Amino acid sequence: MMRAAVVAAALALSLPVSAAHAAGEPAVVPQLLPMGAAVSALLLAVEDRTGYQRTSFKHWNAGANPSDGCNTRMEVLIAEAVVAPEVGPGCTLTGGVWWSYYDDREVTPAGALDIDHMVPLAEAWDSGASSWTAQRREAYANDLGQEASLVAVTARSNRSKADQDPAQWLPPSAEAVCRYGAEWTATKLRWGLAVDELERDRLLDIAAGCGDTAVEFTPAP
Repeated sequence: MMRAAVVAAALALSLPVSAAHAAGEPAVVPQLLPMGAAVSALLLAVEDRTGYQRTSFKHWNAGANPSDGCNTRMEVLIAEAVVAPEVGPGCTLTGGVWWSYYDDREVTPAGALDIDHMVPLAEAWDSGASSWTAQRREAYANDLGQEASLVAVTARSNRSKADQDPAQWLPPSAEAVCRYGAEWTATKLRWGLAVDELERDRLLDIAAGCGDTAVEFTPAP
């Protein structure tokens, strides 16, 4: 189930029908590839950070349902809770428990978590987002349409990662590496982002050690 649907169920609210669906366009079908094949499908290119500013990616916006008072960050927290928090006025969260898979830690309260962009904003810019419109960068930075795109993790692990790619940083929990490599690849495929040579080689190394791990992604609208 897509994260937006999980959020809607948690809040007992109905999400608006997408413009594409309302216009009668066919739904985008998720794609599933073995991890090695998925990595090989990524465009190879030299990265370029010229002109990057974090403010080029507007976040957090009003989320999947602008009328519910919950921005994207809060909607991710609601969707990823392993013990659901109580959602109060203004989308204040009380209680709740989360699992940070990067470092295999149980976390509470919600304020102890960061919402990590699986592929950091600076890395996205380097890999192709510099040519996007402001609207597409905002959509990327608030992507609730694929669960791998945004993930609630400990602030410590998120800040350790910063804007590094898998050639430079991997989750400290060894059990998280296959999932992380697959989700990184899924995010880049979803948004048509490139990889550089070192990044691709590290992802292929990860794939070689991850058996039948698959990459599932849905191309972004």
